[in-house]
Amino acid sequence: MSFSPLPPLSPLSSNAGPSSSHPLSPYGWDDAWAAEFAPHAATGLLPGRVVRVDRGQCDVVTPDGTVRADTAFVVPRDPMRIVCTGDWVAVDPDGDPQFVRTLLPRRTAFVRSTSSQRSEGQVLATNVDHIAICVSLAVELDLGRVERFLALAMSSSSGDALLRDGASATDGAAQPIVVLTKADLVPDADTLSYFVQDIEAIAPGVQVLPVSSATGEGLDVFGAIVSGGTSVLLGASGAGKSTLANTLLGDDVMEVQAARDVDGKGRHTTTTRNLLVLPSGGVLIDTPGLRGVGLWDAETGVGQVFSEIEDLARRCRFHDCAHQSEPGCAVLAAIDDGSLSERRLDSFRKLLRENQRIVAKTDARVRSEMLREWKRRGAAGRAAMDAKRGRVR
Repeated sequence: MSFSPLPPLSPLSSNAGPSSSHPLSPYGWDDAWAAEFAPHAATGLLPGRVVRVDRGQCDVVTPDGTVRADTAFVVPRDPMRIVCTGDWVAVDPDGDPQFVRTLLPRRTAFVRSTSSQRSEGQVLATNVDHIAICVSLAVELDLGRVERFLALAMSSSSGDALLRDGASATDGAAQPIVVLTKADLVPDADTLSYFVQDIEAIAPGVQVLPVSSATGEGLDVFGAIVSGGTSVLLGASGAGKSTLANTLLGDDVMEVQAARDVDGKGRHTTTTRNLLVLPSGGVLIDTPGLRGVGLWDAETGVGQVFSEIEDLARRCRFHDCAHQSEPGCAVLAAIDDGSLSERRLDSFRKLLRENQRIVAKTDARVRSEMLREWKRRGAAGRAAMDAKRGRVR
């Protein structure tokens, strides 16, 4: 993978005060970060933002330039505290080697569960204002996958919670946007409009934007969105994330490869998460393609993505209705009258079950509730079978 070096910064004293002319302003430095960093400035440390992480080390852009720093001091055994692209950190100015001494509290973080059997979260990007979910129009739309991304995006926690044991928060969640890439491959305007409507139907309140790096369609709108704050590009390999990043940067900074003709899938060209400053303002984090997107404490996001099902559930006769076969179920009534699709309800159930399993691994109360529910449903099933066979217990 090719990665252009960051431009050199003019030297500045370690007393990093708030100023629009501060060397780190293009990277998102503001008065609030200056206030957070003040205690560390008093000890002679330098502020910096992590622009890339690999093999236990990271590239950090500081007022004195870009440094390579070791992350060993920042609790490496806790996956939620590992230094991540987008983090603001304090580094020693004169160390050899240099070390990241501490993380500043994260404002937001995009977290997924790891593929391991252990209950662990993996932080993919931090301190982001916009989460751009990139979906390629070169392949068939996978609505379930988009719903999964949206659930995680809408649950992006305030980073302060991620640096506090046992805490949880939803304040200040990053704003998701669905970016339909390679729109030039859908030349028919009506067909493109149908694709947009399909995504809008499963993404309440979320902007859906078709873009094309080849023709420039939608890039002015997307460029205006990402010019304010920090944005992260997420999606499967071949979704056009790096091509989109290069187009916004006006240079081939990120290496790209063509997707396979046979199935439209991409090759994993981008291997690290890279933070890039855009010429028109704003910061962009490009990420490797995601094969799996496991939920991590995403109940809030699932509820928001499937808000129409949550609203229907409030009208069910029973407050603990499972929407299976209960009388007076408003959700099943919506299925019957066609106002809610079976696919949508199945996706809702699947994501809720998955999220509950993840939470239950670390929450004894949730495990106990799940066990009670399984026993209740088992008893109800046996009673129904007995009634069908004319038995009385």
